[in-house]
Amino acid sequence: MLVIGYLIFSANYFRDSSRNQLCESFEVVIKDSVKTQFVLSQDIVNVVKRYDLYPVGKTFGEINTLAIRDTILTNKLVESAEVYLTPGGAIVATIHQRDPVLRIVSNLKGNFYVDEDRQIMPVSSSFAVYVPIATGEIDEELAQNELYDFAMFLHRNPDWDAWVEQIVVQNNRDVELIPRVGDFRIIMGSLDDYPAKLSKFIRFVDEGLNVVGWNRYSEINLKYENQVVCTRK
Repeated sequence: MLVIGYLIFSANYFRDSSRNQLCESFEVVIKDSVKTQFVLSQDIVNVVKRYDLYPVGKTFGEINTLAIRDTILTNKLVESAEVYLTPGGAIVATIHQRDPVLRIVSNLKGNFYVDEDRQIMPVSSSFAVYVPIATGEIDEELAQNELYDFAMFLHRNPDWDAWVEQIVVQNNRDVELIPRVGDFRIIMGSLDDYPAKLSKFIRFVDEGLNVVGWNRYSEINLKYENQVVCTRK
């Protein structure tokens, strides 16, 4: 009983004494900064200062770590944040950035990313990441569903990812692909059954383009079943 009483007394004593201890530093740790740099440490410091939550020079009793965390999460480029104090007298904010899989340049909704959780995230003025880019008549629903699924297909198939330079969405939602090689467009129509359409294109490359040349056609249309319809230049 004496030991238990001592432990309770010690815990309360050190908790109370730490409340009067001054915070000596605020450290921001961005865990995935090697891969992406959407969020900079100074961005986090600036937003915390803007809301008068900067902890340095305050006692731990005055510091609200939950409020600091919630303020950091107002940055839409941040996926998660953890804020805690250390025995050495510091407040540490550990940040995880969001991970985009598709960039959208939309005539309807402007410029944004779709992240790995299908959520819309803003672009950053300080950093850009190499992901598939889709342009044209794109709303958020299309971006978060059909285009997201197609972007993930490209991500899982590096050969196709290397082939496709741009995804273009027309007014009628037909999709065209601009390849990195060849001066032509690949007309997909809808993105329904795109693996079969792309397989059909590969067969056409092997049996057609490699025979007649890569500069003969301006369009290669895959939207019709069991057909490849080409438009000559």
